[in-house]
This record gives sequence, C-alpha cells and structure tokens, in this order.
Amino acid sequence: MSKRDFRRIGPILAVALALPAATDQALARRGQLPPAPSAPSQSPAPAAPANTEGLATLRLSATLGANDSQTIRSGMVWRVFEEAAQPDGSHKLIAQSDEATPTLPLPDGAYVVHAAYGLAGATRRVVVEGHNVAERLPLNAGGLKLVDMLGETKIPSQRLAISIYVPERGNAEAKLVVANAKSDEVICLPEGAYHIVSTLLDTSQGAQGGNNTTNSVVTADLKVPAGKLIEATLKHHAAAITLKLVKAPGGEALANTSFSVLTPGGDVIRELIGAFPSLVLAEGEYVAIARHDGKTYQNTFRVQSTKDADVEVVMKEEAAPQDERPQ
Repeated sequence: MSKRDFRRIGPILAVALALPAATDQALARRGQLPPAPSAPSQSPAPAAPANTEGLATLRLSATLGANDSQTIRSGMVWRVFEEAAQPDGSHKLIAQSDEATPTLPLPDGAYVVHAAYGLAGATRRVVVEGHNVAERLPLNAGGLKLVDMLGETKIPSQRLAISIYVPERGNAEAKLVVANAKSDEVICLPEGAYHIVSTLLDTSQGAQGGNNTTNSVVTADLKVPAGKLIEATLKHHAAAITLKLVKAPGGEALANTSFSVLTPGGDVIRELIGAFPSLVLAEGEYVAIARHDGKTYQNTFRVQSTKDADVEVVMKEEAAPQDERPQ
C-alpha cells in the first residue's frame, strides 16, 4: 500500500538544523504532547525582583542527546518552579525564559527546572545555595522531517493531512501526538518509535464537502534517535480524474448527473454531482456509476499515478426487442 524511503542524517548541529521555535500556542495546534517529563502545575509568575544584588544565578542550557557537545541555540522555553508545593498542590512559577541559555538570578532554595523544545521536554531538581549554578539538560530528543512526493513532484503541505502516533503492541495508532504535522519541516520529538499516517487532500475547485481527504494514504513506521535527524520520504500514487456522462465517446458532458465512484468490491469512494466533476484517486481500478433522468450507466476504469485523465461513462441504449414473427 505504501513505499517508504528513509534516510538517516548525522548528528544534529543546532546551528545547521534550525528546528522551529516551540511556543505553547504552536504545541496546542499540533496536538497532544508525547510522553515527556511534564512541568509542575503552576501559579502565575511574580514580577522579576527589582534588586538582584546578592542573588546567585542559575545558568541553563540544553542538548538533544546526552552525548551531544552542541547546545540548542533557539526555540527553548524554560520555566523554574519552587520545589515545595502550595496548599492547592500547584507549584509557584519563579522564572520563565525563551532564551536558549538563560542566566536567572534566584534566591537560595530548591527548584524544579522544566525545559521544553518542540514536543520534547525534561525536568531537573536544582538547589541554589549561595553560589552560581550551571545546569545542562539532555532532552533525549531528535528531529523528524517528512517529505511527501507524488511521482517526482514534492507535494505542498496544504495538500496533506499528516498525523503522528506513538504505537503500542497491536495498535499502531494508539496515541496521537501530532495531529497536523507539516511536511518538509523539522519536528522535534522525544526519542522513540512513531507511526506516520499521510493522507493526500483534494484541494481542487471541484472537491465537494468539508471532508476533502482522498483514498491515497501512506503509512510509515520509524524510530527517532536522540541527537539525530531522520528524514522520511513518503510516496503517494494518485491522479486527478474528471468524470463525464456522454451520449457517445468524445461527446459533450451532460449536466444534472450524479456520479458514484466505487472500488471493484463495491465500496463507495465518493459521491459527486455535476457535468464533469473531478476527484483525486489512489492508483487502482474503480467503477464509475452515473445517474441521469432516472437511468443508470456505468464504466470501469483504471487510475495510473500522476496520469490525470478524463473518464467517460457512455449512455448505452438498450437494444429494441425484435418483432415476433409467426412460425
């Protein structure tokens, strides 16, 4: 059903990779976070202390893998909480920064530091006792870049619906972690196994209804290692088909025609209305049924990948019965 071509690229260097910045709003748009250390529940952050004289500093940095020497240089979100929980169970947010390597003045005490980068995160307990502290957190994360192709042409992101799941035994789509992944962009993910589902969308003017997904679906199973970028090429095999009901081959398309496109097994793929409606279909064999003026006509056709084509359903008149002649 699908073809996959995976290419593994060497360790990610923060300068060259330029992973997209991760804001809370971006994470919300992309779906639920995958399993990763979560930040404590929080109270609103107080204003920064006006006088930092005499305070120790906490300098923070992060790497994708535990053995990486290169620190992440953009896209980080840091939050520092008091370790002790408040009566309602929340943790007071002491400081927050979107700098890659912030230096934060803090009074003595025990804190929980949470680092977020893309969909990856890590937490660490830190104690400040009258001297400056430097902490480097490994996120155990990697990058995933999805490239979708139709023939030799890269498919634009707006023509795709891509979902990323964390699989479990017996269920490849056990947990949705990214609902609307973008092709040709690097997505930061915690290291682990993932299941990718890429659906080609029909964005032509003839596409009807709110659901414009096609039956061209490509899946892939892959592992994202810490500190590396995985690039997966997903190859769709589909074409655009225009349906016509004609009185004779090559004739004019008749208006007010209802079409149904079915698989050879009888499963309905799409219902369309019009003189020459179009739709995108995965490579394979289909049956087109046309209904006009109370009569039904049909034709069997085959879709070849990247070969856009017109499919005619010819109105075949039934043969008139022969006159009965006496014996």
